[in-house]
Amino acid sequence: MTGELSPIDKAKFVAARRAADFVEDGMRVGLGTGSTAAWLVRCLGEMVREDGLKFKGVPTSTRTADLAREVGIEVISLDEARWLDLTIDGADEFDGDLNLIKGGGGALLQEKIVATASDRMVVITDIGKQVETLGAFPLPVEVIPFGWQTTQALVEETLISMDVLGRDATLRMNGETPFVTDEGNFILDLHLHRIGNARQLALVLNQMPGVVENGLFIDICDTVVIGYGDGRVEMRDINEGTIEHDRLDFVESENLFTDLSD
Repeated sequence: MTGELSPIDKAKFVAARRAADFVEDGMRVGLGTGSTAAWLVRCLGEMVREDGLKFKGVPTSTRTADLAREVGIEVISLDEARWLDLTIDGADEFDGDLNLIKGGGGALLQEKIVATASDRMVVITDIGKQVETLGAFPLPVEVIPFGWQTTQALVEETLISMDVLGRDATLRMNGETPFVTDEGNFILDLHLHRIGNARQLALVLNQMPGVVENGLFIDICDTVVIGYGDGRVEMRDINEGTIEHDRLDFVESENLFTDLSD
């Protein structure tokens, strides 16, 4: 129930609810992964059941796919969709140019593929994710398991020549074993603290053998929807150069707010 939500969860919910209005009948929509994206999927499922919204969703992870089917959204693969009208996803950080760090949930590869196969990417987030310069959140880098320690050493060596404040890379764990992505890869989290040239870093990382993809999303996001704990919503469009404000009232809904595991 919304009355039991923390301010941060309220902020995530209002951002997700406002972004759900971008979805129209007949669209093919990329569905992101993470706690904020889970709110979006719940909101869209409610619109499917109660308002008759008809669209096809392309999930960016098995977790999102399972939740989407659970709430009644028709799920198809990216190969079936071929191209998307819209992708809505969360972010771990965003800056003033709407560049992002993503991958805290471990789905950065599918998230980037889906986002770049879309006419428009909308990011839903709370104001706490805004930063002046990317890098406070550890940068995820997906690597193949074979020789991952060598890849880690190469990454750390390469970071010496990059405009960053930290150079430590740690293997993401799931308990006592390495975290494994949906594609069967590992993730190195780079503790950089500050990234002076995110575009350069993204290009350099992806040229390294063993690296599959990195969590820097540069020039991909078109619109960010920022939620606040009091129901306010701010929408920034990087292409139009516009900033809009709105406010959403919380509406109690048992179907929407119960059994949300993400």
